[in-house]
Amino acid sequence: MKPMISNDQIRNKLYEEFIKPTNRKKNFIGIEIEIPIINLNKEAVDFDVVHKITDKFQKQYSDFRNEGVDYDGNIFALKNPQNDDIVCYDCSYNNIEFAMGKEKDLFTINERFCDYYSFIKEEFEIYNHTLTGMGINPYRKYNRNVPIPSERYLMLYHHLKSFKNYKNVPMHFHNYPEYGMFSSASQVQLDVNKEDLVQTINVFSKIEPIKALLFSNSVLFGENDNIVCFRDALWEYSTHGVNPHNIGVYDVDFKDIDDLQAYLESLNIYCVMRDGAYINFPSMNLLDYFAQEYVRGEIYDNGEYREIDIRPCISDIKYLRPFKFINLTFRGTVEFRSICTQPIKDSMCVAAFHLGLKDKLDDLEMLIENDEVIYHKGYTAGELRKLLIQEEIPKMFDKKDICRLSADIVDLASAGLDERGLGEEIFLNPLYERIKNRTNPGKEALRSVRQGMNIEKIIRDYGKLDVKV
Repeated sequence: MKPMISNDQIRNKLYEEFIKPTNRKKNFIGIEIEIPIINLNKEAVDFDVVHKITDKFQKQYSDFRNEGVDYDGNIFALKNPQNDDIVCYDCSYNNIEFAMGKEKDLFTINERFCDYYSFIKEEFEIYNHTLTGMGINPYRKYNRNVPIPSERYLMLYHHLKSFKNYKNVPMHFHNYPEYGMFSSASQVQLDVNKEDLVQTINVFSKIEPIKALLFSNSVLFGENDNIVCFRDALWEYSTHGVNPHNIGVYDVDFKDIDDLQAYLESLNIYCVMRDGAYINFPSMNLLDYFAQEYVRGEIYDNGEYREIDIRPCISDIKYLRPFKFINLTFRGTVEFRSICTQPIKDSMCVAAFHLGLKDKLDDLEMLIENDEVIYHKGYTAGELRKLLIQEEIPKMFDKKDICRLSADIVDLASAGLDERGLGEEIFLNPLYERIKNRTNPGKEALRSVRQGMNIEKIIRDYGKLDVKV
């Protein structure tokens, strides 16, 4: 039977959703910071405390309106319609997220973030809970890792738990389907014009190994703790990674927009919505999905899942959810999502790094093309990142040379910010410190634990704000 939806229709819809929005000439910054909640009693995070503090926050910041309420009647998302700031819980009530509305400069975002963070942290500490800037919750083993009882998060957890149903895929799965409830990221969205889209993705993909050196901060303490950015593995070896094109680095160079669009067509889809309810189905290629008359999935209904057949429709493309290190979004932005949550006082260094380099693409491209420190050794960017998220840098790399290359890249970011004339380059200072000391937050946390430092001290140190900025 001839497919109801042609490949041309799919291609046109992908262009309309992902590529066309980048035609708008804008220059905004969006920042999302996910942060673990810690119960210092070494017990599970008290969700009743979480709900009390959410209510207190809404009373203190009266412009925030309910944006999400779970099946039990608890608020899990608040939004300020004046500036589009969102304070919410990500995947579970063990993880809070500050999704800051778009702005033209980092200082404005930082001021509001620090305000919200300070208030919420102080409220948590009344109950001997706290917040910290770590990419994996160091007290994860004490927590109840259950999803927020809402349509989206129940769907997501159901998808991640389904890894046992994949019998003939050329990969292995880890045993942490709940990883979204204990891992945290620092994400940046930048407006990138269509004519710069291909170069932006190509060039930024090449520096993922250096980003691993500068920003790694997700140690799975007690397990695999020779890896300082274990978040990478959590995504790659989950059901999100059934199709490797859906996660990680772009290990290809795109020639043009058509090349990029072909990559979008190679992605997998695993969920859609019908009548306000999510439907999961086995992860499958987008073109294969639309080639079927019906797809059998599962829908959550009165506390349990039942099978349901759905007919694909072209609007389902809006549920395409890749988790690449660099993602195109429906808003016409490029989202950089490979970086762990940073120590809180360093939170803005992530956005500063990407923002500064955005307008230095030609210089950055030339720097990488001429590099022989990590490149021209037979490895792709993705393979290099796997090597450089280890605690010990492999001996095939000269540490001094790697530090010099890292400094050259941060210098370019600093120059880009300097040209903006706002003084935002101050937010890069933590990166220069890391380069000087040949370290990153993940390595520092590991070193401190091995030298006998109490993990609670690290939690508190990584949760402090920098009052000087």
